[in-house]
Amino acid sequence: MRSLTKGSPLKVILLFAVPLFIGQLFQLFYSLVDTRIVGSILGDSALAAVGSTTSLCDLLNNLLNGFTNGFAIIIATNFGAGNERLMKNAIAGTVILTISIAVSISVIGTVAMPAVLSLLNVSPELYNDCASYLRIITAGLLAGALYNMLASILRAIGDSFTPLIFLVISTVLNVILDYSFIRFLNTGVAGAAFATVLSQLVSAVLCFIYMYKKYPKLHLSKDNFAQSKPLFGKMLSTGASMSFMISFVHIGTVALQTSINTFGTNIIVAHTAARKATSIFMLPFSVFGTTLATYCSQNYGAREYNRIKTGIKDTVLVTFVWCTGVIIIANVLSPVIIKAITATSEPEVIQTATTYLRINTALYYVPAVICLFRQSMQGFGDNITPLISSSMELIVKVLVAVLLAPAIGYTGIMISEPIAWVIMVIPLCLSMKNFFKKYIH
Repeated sequence: MRSLTKGSPLKVILLFAVPLFIGQLFQLFYSLVDTRIVGSILGDSALAAVGSTTSLCDLLNNLLNGFTNGFAIIIATNFGAGNERLMKNAIAGTVILTISIAVSISVIGTVAMPAVLSLLNVSPELYNDCASYLRIITAGLLAGALYNMLASILRAIGDSFTPLIFLVISTVLNVILDYSFIRFLNTGVAGAAFATVLSQLVSAVLCFIYMYKKYPKLHLSKDNFAQSKPLFGKMLSTGASMSFMISFVHIGTVALQTSINTFGTNIIVAHTAARKATSIFMLPFSVFGTTLATYCSQNYGAREYNRIKTGIKDTVLVTFVWCTGVIIIANVLSPVIIKAITATSEPEVIQTATTYLRINTALYYVPAVICLFRQSMQGFGDNITPLISSSMELIVKVLVAVLLAPAIGYTGIMISEPIAWVIMVIPLCLSMKNFFKKYIH
């Protein structure tokens, strides 16, 4: 257990963020390897099938992750305030709510899958592979939810290193299983889905065993579960706010995917590759955002408001340095990056993905601020403004999918996110200014 309420704000934030960064790098590494394995062994059609459902899989996973991260804010706030009883009650509530929500989403997702694939405009030649992949991922959502729940609890009490260990184990196992299922067992794209679910389950079990032995203070009693019920309202409010905030972003991405899936295999593969590269480029945004959520919630519980301001300001400056480097890399090395991700030599794929990356990275300073401010606000209890901002992004992406993409093609998709970023950053900046005015004199 480690408090983030003492010491140099930037140093504390960086020490907490580094394991998160490495962990997410491993996740991205697996995602890239998965893309490479599917593309090189099964071909572009199989890769397009996986790519056609990627936005929906991300939506489901992030819907659950949003809840667990939101629940962790309540845990972190009570940890920062030194209230061990309420902290343990919040952990018990997190267990109950996470399992209930994960099972519910799996059931709903399985039942609604045919209708969802129809809405995604999945082409007939890709339909069977898409359905096979999505069916397994949806059924196995609980495995990923359990791991993320345990990881979020550890991060709430200041331990961001332990989740990294089990994430590395999961990633390595994922790659081994992925290649084995596809290459030797001839399972097709279903093998990639099985590998993901099994590796997540293993990491969840190992993480639980470690936590049980390492942190006796986290052991829960029947009373903790009974006394967690009064916290359900607050936890669901915070969890739903963070979940919907993230989900609005991904629902918008799913809306765009409905248009992308009508542009043909080359465009689908190009977009899939560009989004993989984007995940790498934007990695520090999500890492520092997650860090600030815990940092701000602990310091808010301890009433260290000046530390909140200093931490946010320093983190924004560090992230801006990263953005500058990314812009240079995107303009110089995008074709090389796309070839490495897809294993393709198709000129249309490489050129389309390269153009996408050069357009998007030009305004990366804006989504950096968005990610940092949204998570910080969740940390100090503002559940409304991040939702307003995310809903603006959703509206823009839906409008693009319905109006702009049919009119000007894939170019409309490429410019949609920069337009949304400029609009959605406005309420966040205004709300952050009001927070500083209210608490810092």
